[in-house]
Amino acid sequence: MTKDELHRYIEESKGNESNICQICAYKDGQMVYSDTWHDYKKNDCVHIMSATKSVMSLLIGIAIDKGQIGSVDDKVIDYFPDYKVKRGEKTIYDVTIKHLLTMRAPYKGKGDPWSKVCSSDNWTYASLDFLGGRNELTDEFNYKTVCLHILTGILYKATNMKTVDYANKYLFEPLGITTHTNYYAETAEEHKQFTIEKTPKGNVWFSDTDGLGTPGYGLCMSAEDMAKIGLLCLNKGVYNGKRIISANWIEEMTHPRAIESQNWQGMEYGYLWWILDREKKIYAALGNSGNVIYINPEKNIVIAVASYFKSTVMDRADFIRKYIEPFVCELT
Repeated sequence: MTKDELHRYIEESKGNESNICQICAYKDGQMVYSDTWHDYKKNDCVHIMSATKSVMSLLIGIAIDKGQIGSVDDKVIDYFPDYKVKRGEKTIYDVTIKHLLTMRAPYKGKGDPWSKVCSSDNWTYASLDFLGGRNELTDEFNYKTVCLHILTGILYKATNMKTVDYANKYLFEPLGITTHTNYYAETAEEHKQFTIEKTPKGNVWFSDTDGLGTPGYGLCMSAEDMAKIGLLCLNKGVYNGKRIISANWIEEMTHPRAIESQNWQGMEYGYLWWILDREKKIYAALGNSGNVIYINPEKNIVIAVASYFKSTVMDRADFIRKYIEPFVCELT
């Protein structure tokens, strides 16, 4: 498949690929491919959805490298000494940062309590209200998005910096990514529109009422900037000869942990990164609508795909492996 053929294939797609706005790929440290669709420019941003989680993992790693956060084994509740634990609740005292990073923290109830968290005055403490429960620590995979807000609260308590400010200083600026600002929705309808609208976005990170960026979703980036994140990970924490995060964190972050349930297409999980192939050590940041940062160390390739909202796009990684990766491998 040639570049023109790939462009035309996506442009004419009536299926899952019809919402792709940008693709950027690196091979052997060099950008070898970049293209756009739907009148998006290269610097336009999309809401990368849950791929935000993987960026948050890098920020936690940087804070641990700097000694601002002790370790992944720190107890979550120790960062919130003024939080009043509900009567009878005991499990919350044993939950660690690692439980949050690996999606193995226990919560009360089923599903994500979006309304209760996002309508509260303090999203972090509202999320803490759901942490714990009678089942104690089961170490079962329990994928959550909104309650992951606890992580952004921990980062703030540890560094006294808002999420977006910390990201700008220690991750985005060193990577040459445009400075981001907070975006806050005044109403539930505005919150919804932020997620589902198809027009390009600015360099923003959705935030709560206190200006803390949502760690489970809400970050807006271009495919080229997403690819820089991937290149940093591929190079074990080094970008343009400068170390930004430790190789130890990248190794620990991408260590595969099996998921007991079979509802995740055979994938495994690291620290907020999906492990697509344990043997080949292929891993990815995956977001709804098909937003992906795909990293294949064996082939020394990074592929980033940015897409506007389209519900239930679940097989973008398969599309990358079937079409984009072979195309990139042929480029010199």
